Amino acid sequence: MIPIAKPQIGEEEKKAVLKVMDSGMLAQGESVKEFEKAFAAYIGVKYAVAVNSGTAALHAALFGCKIGPGTEVVTTPFTFIASANSILYCNSTPTFSDINPISFNLDPAKIPSALTSKSRAIMPVHLYGSTCEMDAIMDTAKSKGLMVIEDACQSHGSDYEGKKAGSIGDAGCFSFYPTKNMTTSEGGMVTTNNEEIAERAKLLREHGSRERYKHEVLGYNYRMTNIAAAIGIEQLKKLDKFNSTRRKNADYYIKHITADWLVKPQESKNSKHVYHQYTLRSKNNRLTRDEIVQKIKAAGIGCEIYYPRLVYQQPSFSAIPSRKCPEAEKAAQEVFSIPIHASLSQADLEQVVKVINSL
Repeated sequence: MIPIAKPQIGEEEKKAVLKVMDSGMLAQGESVKEFEKAFAAYIGVKYAVAVNSGTAALHAALFGCKIGPGTEVVTTPFTFIASANSILYCNSTPTFSDINPISFNLDPAKIPSALTSKSRAIMPVHLYGSTCEMDAIMDTAKSKGLMVIEDACQSHGSDYEGKKAGSIGDAGCFSFYPTKNMTTSEGGMVTTNNEEIAERAKLLREHGSRERYKHEVLGYNYRMTNIAAAIGIEQLKKLDKFNSTRRKNADYYIKHITADWLVKPQESKNSKHVYHQYTLRSKNNRLTRDEIVQKIKAAGIGCEIYYPRLVYQQPSFSAIPSRKCPEAEKAAQEVFSIPIHASLSQADLEQVVKVINSL
């Protein structure tokens, strides 16, 4: 079986974890501070705040940007539900805008029509490892006085016109779940150049407390452990290599997948794609998308649909009025992803191509 995802954990990560365990300092501490400093430097921002998941990072970033009751945040419905859930955690309301059918990211031209007098922020999601068209999004935000919170949970190391994802908006958010381009087993990070946003994110992370047993606001236990941070420190050193391998794997697919009923991902001229997922779009008139996925799985190859149901189609969002997003609805019926991770061998790549081209 060729898995859809496989984290690469080496001896460096194992030794780092053992060192932390031997120290007895397992909770948030010096390793977390070291990881935050290294990650901020990598992204090119002044501050990074480590938390225990990508979802926590989204929540903390929104809280840091003072998104609260009576406000709205424009985002995409074609993403993992955590993006919109985090807006609800702040007692704000997500409003959905449609996507570009090629990049699958928010279409900047459609964002203005989703804005209302209650809009306070835009949350672009850099889906599958490719950044959104940030210049246009930032221009809209600036003209309307809106904050921009980048959901870069799938785009570690991608960049837009030379700027790393997570460094362009007011805040950026990352996930270190095991399937991501780098991992801490579970974890997340908020990135920003704004000290107040960073301090508010830290406040939310620690039960609303800056001073022990003094709680200023309702907070949460979003702390990252030293064990997770130790893994992250070593993974970050390898991230560029991991991404380079993913890009080489994508290049192989681009050159060797020849099925004319498939639309392959395209890299924008001003964005560096890091291929968190290699997502194909089916235009097959003989097989449904779901039949294609089942055939690929039956051949021993991991294949998943990200995402078969839009956020506003989820039962948990049934009470929230939503604008229809036809391009996103169409994409949800046609996309599927195949293995692209850095652990793939040449034989794995050849087998994936063989199966895809034989459908």
